[in-house]
Amino acid sequence: MAYLYPMKKALFSLICLLCAQIAFAQKDSLAFDEGNNYIYYRVVDKPTLSADTLYKRGWDFAAAFNQSTKPAKGKAESTLNTSGKFIVYSGVSLMRKEGGEISYTINIQTKDQRYRYRISNFVFKPYQRDRFGNMVPIPGIEVPLEKMSTKYGKKETDNYLDQIASFCINTASKIKQAMDKQPVIKKAEPVKKVSTENW
Repeated sequence: MAYLYPMKKALFSLICLLCAQIAFAQKDSLAFDEGNNYIYYRVVDKPTLSADTLYKRGWDFAAAFNQSTKPAKGKAESTLNTSGKFIVYSGVSLMRKEGGEISYTINIQTKDQRYRYRISNFVFKPYQRDRFGNMVPIPGIEVPLEKMSTKYGKKETDNYLDQIASFCINTASKIKQAMDKQPVIKKAEPVKKVSTENW
């Protein structure tokens, strides 16, 4: 039985190390764009697929991903936008509570044989407990993610950044799955006309 103690200690240390690496990788996946705003951005090559096929797949993904918001065409050609929100939690495991909600925008743009997407425009709305004991958004308070560190402590900001990065990574895997699985759209070929007069 004495040999089990070092094994438990080694296993616990290994689990802590893995959790720390995952948390660092998640926070590290968010980057800053040209305007110093947080963004999750990827460009993916899809050889043999047309821009129309990729656009249709992106549209289907956006429509299914957030059914409360209909996707909208973007300003650029073959671009679509959708938006949504998700809840982030403050505290740790047993003491966790709903800390607020993060709103975001997903932009997908397609070209022949490639597509790109960005998840950006993150805005935090803090929650408070109402008179019925429910957690609800505090009216009139919206904090862009870039200004979180000026309003909240480092530990709380890092916690929210980890949750946002985790959301982005999960969303990216869903986008990839949607772009890979759907059937290819066949380009409409012009109908051949046969002349029966010349034979």
